[in-house]
Amino acid sequence: MPLRLDIKKKLSTRSDRVKSVDIHPTEPWILASLYDGNVYIWNYETQNMVKSFEVSPQNPVRTAKFIPKKQWIVTGSDDTYIRVYNYNTMEKIKSFEAHADYIRCIIVHPTLPYILSSSDDMFIKLWDYEKWTNIQVFEGHSHYVMSMAWNPKDTNVFATASLDKTVKVWSINSPHPHFTLEGHEKGVNAVEYFSGGEKPYLISGADDKLVKIWDYQSKTCVQTLEGHSNNVSAVCYHPELPLILSGSEDGTIKLWHSSTYRLERTLNYGMGFVWSMNFLRGSNFIGVGYDDGTVVLKIGKNKPPVSMDQGGKVIYAKHNEIRIANISNTLESDTVQDGEKLLISSKDLGNCEVFPQKLQHNSNGRFVSVCGDGEFIIYTALAWRNKSFGNALEFVWAEDSGQYAVRESSSRIKIFKNFKETHSFKPAFSAEGIFGGSLLGVKSNDTLCFYSWDSADIIRRIEKTSPKNIFWSENGDYLAIVTDKSTFILRYFKDTVQKYMESGQPIGELGIEDAFDVVHEIEDTIGSALWVGDCFIYVNKNSKLNYCVGTEVVTISHLEKHMYLLKYLPQSGRLYLSDKNLNIVSYKLHLSVISYQTSILRGDLESAERILPKIPQDQRNSIAHFLESQGYKEKALEVSTDLDHRFELAIQLENLQIAHEIALKSESETKFKHLGDLALQIGDIKLAENCLKKAEDLPGLLLLYSSVGNLEGMKELSILAEEKGQTNISFICNLLIPNSLLNCLNTLCEGGGFSEAAFMARTYLPSLIPEMVEKWKENLKHTSSKAAEALSNPIDYPNLFPGYDLSVRAEKYFESLRSHPKSAKEYVNIPKKQRNLIEEVENVSEQEYEKVLSSLQDFSLHGSKHTKSPIVTSNTNGLDSPSLVNIETTTTATNTNNNNNNTAASLLDDLDFTTSTTSNNNTPVKSPSPQLNNNLFETTSPLVDPSSEDHDIVLDPTPANPTNTSSADLSFLDNIPNDHDEEDEF
Repeated sequence: MPLRLDIKKKLSTRSDRVKSVDIHPTEPWILASLYDGNVYIWNYETQNMVKSFEVSPQNPVRTAKFIPKKQWIVTGSDDTYIRVYNYNTMEKIKSFEAHADYIRCIIVHPTLPYILSSSDDMFIKLWDYEKWTNIQVFEGHSHYVMSMAWNPKDTNVFATASLDKTVKVWSINSPHPHFTLEGHEKGVNAVEYFSGGEKPYLISGADDKLVKIWDYQSKTCVQTLEGHSNNVSAVCYHPELPLILSGSEDGTIKLWHSSTYRLERTLNYGMGFVWSMNFLRGSNFIGVGYDDGTVVLKIGKNKPPVSMDQGGKVIYAKHNEIRIANISNTLESDTVQDGEKLLISSKDLGNCEVFPQKLQHNSNGRFVSVCGDGEFIIYTALAWRNKSFGNALEFVWAEDSGQYAVRESSSRIKIFKNFKETHSFKPAFSAEGIFGGSLLGVKSNDTLCFYSWDSADIIRRIEKTSPKNIFWSENGDYLAIVTDKSTFILRYFKDTVQKYMESGQPIGELGIEDAFDVVHEIEDTIGSALWVGDCFIYVNKNSKLNYCVGTEVVTISHLEKHMYLLKYLPQSGRLYLSDKNLNIVSYKLHLSVISYQTSILRGDLESAERILPKIPQDQRNSIAHFLESQGYKEKALEVSTDLDHRFELAIQLENLQIAHEIALKSESETKFKHLGDLALQIGDIKLAENCLKKAEDLPGLLLLYSSVGNLEGMKELSILAEEKGQTNISFICNLLIPNSLLNCLNTLCEGGGFSEAAFMARTYLPSLIPEMVEKWKENLKHTSSKAAEALSNPIDYPNLFPGYDLSVRAEKYFESLRSHPKSAKEYVNIPKKQRNLIEEVENVSEQEYEKVLSSLQDFSLHGSKHTKSPIVTSNTNGLDSPSLVNIETTTTATNTNNNNNNTAASLLDDLDFTTSTTSNNNTPVKSPSPQLNNNLFETTSPLVDPSSEDHDIVLDPTPANPTNTSSADLSFLDNIPNDHDEEDEF
């Protein structure tokens, strides 16, 4: 039977004639040297050009190779020069004349800093690329030296091919050849050593259209391969499969079996002559250089032929050799780290008559099947005795350890039990693959059918799907159908199928409708996978080791390279994986975690509670995240040990107590801010204040204090904002705090805002206008003396400030009420009307005015403290020294009741004392004296006006007659305006 080959074209690019190719050992790159003098580096995964080098225009570059350890490429061209470039920086490292004629080939030593170059001058030269000195010159050929190759078993030995019809074998220590292989009738173009197994073989291709296999120990020709219709220009062994590849000027690549020498396949991509081939050891990639471009082929699969049984015995194949290793010595070790390569010893188990492309244990581990070369053989696992064999393109085991099936062809499937054939059937479609497990799966290009192992009856037919693989759980209840783009988790209802079969009802073309139900779809490309209980574990295309329980996908680890799952061993609690080079690693998988998650998904909370104490502490956080995803946030909060996660859960559950405890432990401003916002939403003012203080959220504190009327808090905030340099917050606080307008002026002056201070004084404290104007003028002189002289002071130019005395009179008259906020409950009784303080003070008689001032003085003497509030003028903008203006102010001592939500806003701090030029000072005042209530100066709860309406104060008195009242209604003082017009000019 022919060798089953999986050939994929990874790259196909068009260019000028490609004379040589080389594949990078670590990057997905292929290096191509062209006849037009250029060298290209292509990425065969992205299909893009990575780098291009113009090496020798008009001179063919016949050879180019990577030197990965130096990040170099080395080239040889027809101008006899060797050139070296850094492929990262594209810098030319070295250029020198190496030969007297065309340079045909360069090869790089696998370990030493050496390169070999051959030329049409019939010499071979050895170079040290650390010093770029010529170490040895090899003479012996009588014609062009076309190709060279290192012996992988002895890197001091190399072979050369020449147009003198010979192949010669040399040592780097001698200038003369060890021996010569003769047999070709024409010039030899290519030579390569056998890289797999122990055979002492090398191959050559020549202009006589033949490929010859040589035994270099006996110095004889072992086999001659005929089939090409033109010169053979390139030959190589496949690095992993038993294949010989030959490329010819007839435009074809022929694949020959390296053991039987049978022609397996001929490839023709219509790109002209084949000039060069190169392979990458340890991979399935082959690079080919054509007349019209470059091609990269992937021949075979990367998954190695390896299998593990439940006891930890690993059987694997190295070509036709079978070896066994036992990892039982690592099962009890606590020193094994996740992802660490296991140091295990292996021994020879025997040989296999066929080349093993797939190797697999049965369910109880007693037998091992080997499939390859169109045949299958079943061996005993321990003694490696041949138990059964036959023809098969594919072989699969059933869930029952004694049952298996083979696909002999696309039209014949056979089922066996205890090594005897029980059924043979022809599917209704072309069978392209089979899958084992609880049911026998057979696929075509667009259909999947499941059959009973016992009766070969169809169980279910699924249209429009052609899976890459199918994985069954151990109990047969679940299966995963893996396609190119996603994986579908299905549940299989055994009892439903059994009852249907026992009922004797006929089974239609589509099978039993209720046999399966789709549970979940994993939108990921999966390579290898297995089941542990109801948990599906897999490795995806991005080399991530994941598991899926229900609909939840969890990442176990990010693998350094792509690996293949072997088995989960309960005795060690670890997953075992192998790479393509059969290096085995393991990862811890806690079965208690999976069992707990499975119980949660099934709704079995009691079982989950019993399992929870068995889960290690380092897995609690993953369990908490799983519980959160399933909606069990309270339980997740109990289980989680991560403070950040617990805080998030507490916030989601509005558990302020736990959230506050976590925030105190972490001392995170972000957490306190988040918690403060939640506390505000819920209405826990005290906690909100505490959190905003911890977070130093001054704007939040301003909003809070101004909303709830916390006067003491507003005072503290003013000081804190001043310390933090947030003068805008400090200014707003002082604007709202009773008798703190002088602090506002201080803030403006310290910041150099003298003009703003003057306008503020005009609006709120007219008596300070002269002082502020002088400071403004002093500051403005440094910018423009003319502009400074244009400013007028009401003391020097009273004629420019009509009504100024009235505004000062109003300031003194209403000063007593600055420290007398009203209770919030009185807000509803306050009339909403426009006010004009100048007009009001005009309507007060002199007698009543003196009486109010007298009452203010008594209040100041008995119920308040006199303080000096300095107005500080900073030396901003070149002022020589700060100036202090001492203003005598009265601050009322009040008892603030935070429980009653005291406000920080004084009722008169927002009053505008701006006068109008239209006021009539000669108008006689006819107004009854205002009667002051006994509780005028008592401390009451403050008032905060939440109304969205604007209540504008009329700044200019109107000529209309004022309305007389029997007594002064002081409640109008609580109607604080929202906006003030400050656009008047001096």
